[in-house]
Amino acid sequence: MTQLKPFSALVTLSLLALAGCGTQSPAQADVVAPKVSATAAPVPSNLATAIFAGGCFWCMEKPFDEIPGVVATTSGYTGGTLANPTYEQVGRGGTGHFEAVKVTYDATKVSYQKLIDTYWLQVDPFDAFGQFCDKGETYLPAIFYGNDAEKKAAEAAREVLYTRFKKPIVVQILPTKAFYDAEGYHQDYYQKNPLRYAYYRNGCGRDARLRAVWGQ
Repeated sequence: MTQLKPFSALVTLSLLALAGCGTQSPAQADVVAPKVSATAAPVPSNLATAIFAGGCFWCMEKPFDEIPGVVATTSGYTGGTLANPTYEQVGRGGTGHFEAVKVTYDATKVSYQKLIDTYWLQVDPFDAFGQFCDKGETYLPAIFYGNDAEKKAAEAAREVLYTRFKKPIVVQILPTKAFYDAEGYHQDYYQKNPLRYAYYRNGCGRDARLRAVWGQ
């Protein structure tokens, strides 16, 4: 039989879920200073990267990790002007950075189009103020393109959605900028802290809203 959690622990987890993404105290985890991601370093010719912002970066890793051909996902910050930002700096606003996920994938096994298709199903494309319970510039949805082909693919997909829903699609399509890895305790959060992750995701209403937009 599963042991029940003490009531005080459940209250703590519920507050965490409602407080927003990334509210775990650094004292509770192994904090690693953020570093600039080595996106510019030489990589095998079959590997490519794609960067997406869809609200809390904790929730953006798992859907891409589950795609055959995806090698790794990394939570981080991008789109802003401050070099090597911390979570606290980004959260306070004013840096221009988004919480984002960098997807490293084998282009011989999975297409960029597949990643784009997966991305849309993780976001509310109509929310111009953030995503789900997280609001503010940090949580705005965006697709960051690295070349003209990616830009065209993202724009074409956005146009298809506009035609389908007949409503403005507010997801931004922006050129790739420097990507900074988030602190270590943010990486693979859904795997390291499954209970806290589940409480946050449920408390934020993410899945309920995704079902309302996209269906089952």
